[in-house]
Amino acid sequence: MNAKTVAIIGAGPVGLAAAAHVLERGMSPIVLEAGPEAAHAVRQWQHVQLFSPWEYNVDKAAARLLAPTGWNSPDPHAYPTGGELIDRYLTPLATRTPLREAIRTSSRVTAISRAGFDKAKTKGREQAPFEIRYQNGKGPEVLRADAVIDVSGTWFSPNPAGSNGLPAIGERERAGRIAYGMPDVQGTERARYAGKTVAVLGAGHSALGTLIDLVRLAGEVSGTQAIWLLRGTDPAKAFGGGSNDKLAARGELGSTFAALVAAGKIRVETDFGVTHLSDSEGRLRISAGSCCGAQSVVADELIVSTGFRPDLSFLSELRLRLDPAIEAPAALAPLIDPNEHSCGTVRPHGARELAHDEPGFYLAGMKSYGRAPTFLMMTGYEQVRSIVADIAGDKAAAARVELVLPETGVCTRGGVETAGAGCCGGPAKEEPSACCADDETAKKAGRAGCGCS
Repeated sequence: MNAKTVAIIGAGPVGLAAAAHVLERGMSPIVLEAGPEAAHAVRQWQHVQLFSPWEYNVDKAAARLLAPTGWNSPDPHAYPTGGELIDRYLTPLATRTPLREAIRTSSRVTAISRAGFDKAKTKGREQAPFEIRYQNGKGPEVLRADAVIDVSGTWFSPNPAGSNGLPAIGERERAGRIAYGMPDVQGTERARYAGKTVAVLGAGHSALGTLIDLVRLAGEVSGTQAIWLLRGTDPAKAFGGGSNDKLAARGELGSTFAALVAAGKIRVETDFGVTHLSDSEGRLRISAGSCCGAQSVVADELIVSTGFRPDLSFLSELRLRLDPAIEAPAALAPLIDPNEHSCGTVRPHGARELAHDEPGFYLAGMKSYGRAPTFLMMTGYEQVRSIVADIAGDKAAAARVELVLPETGVCTRGGVETAGAGCCGGPAKEEPSACCADDETAKKAGRAGCGCS
């Protein structure tokens, strides 16, 4: 009997971990990465330092695969940047192990179905292989696989500026003045923001981190001004627990930010639900409310740090069972509902919670969390360990929980104002900037313990 072929969409940390587990189970992985290199999404936030140490950012199967190459594991208690995660772990994993033969870069998946079956046809469906269409430099390609794990993430599907979940009126037309996530304002994007008035929309850790960086830039380049656009009415909700926070690094971020606001280094606009973007004498007018009574600010640039959402467009011919609000697998959604849970209260889970009505298809990694901002990288590693065991027919291993995540306190605070706060080693659903970990990690180093896929 031929070994199963498992298609893995995305070559980020969790996608590469999935491939390592597939190899270890004697199956054949094929990793389709839309970017020109593995870890393309991580490269977008490589300037950010994770709030989790190395010991929580390396998958066990991946480490076993790297061992024969002479790879030296980084100091388990050190905290990498996204760039260090790439250079010291992800690039060696993708280029120095058998995974190099499995990864197809510049291969963007455009559609998935069952060979010979549309979404409505049932009889014999489970026996049909998956048909994955993807686009590369040669044009359209087709791949068939026995199972599919979609770990393509959410980084390239940011939430828009509009407070109703839709793009603000005029947002698309003014894309040249808008950035999403957590741009490197002190590094690669310095020229864009130096000496400018920059508005930052959002209340999570990525927004706070960006505003702090803008204040530092203002200390170096005159004319730089930071404006914080807050959808809620109470800025203090974004400050966190300060010195009382269980995780010192998270508390330090909030305390630093609160001090800057108190000192008047950051202009604050509260109750600011963006509705319109328009031109104003060569600058950008950002408005909240109706035309007659709109609140507005004028800035040179807008940074939108309001979280991410999954791209489900290429999965339309598959039978998915998704929560209608969070867009996560229906069995997982109640465990990660950001209105009820922080990252420390989401228990480890696997194939059972991530399965759909399409046998052999799984969402994993950050994409499996839909719009919830509470994903942990090590949770993603546990997800794919369980999923691959399930695909291999080892139901006992699939059901077994091999990760312990004790409660660590609140990482997201619930409600609209903090919906962007995240846990992905950085800005999580917002981007990589801050997160939470287990109590043991906090005791060891006083920093958050998670990462991003």
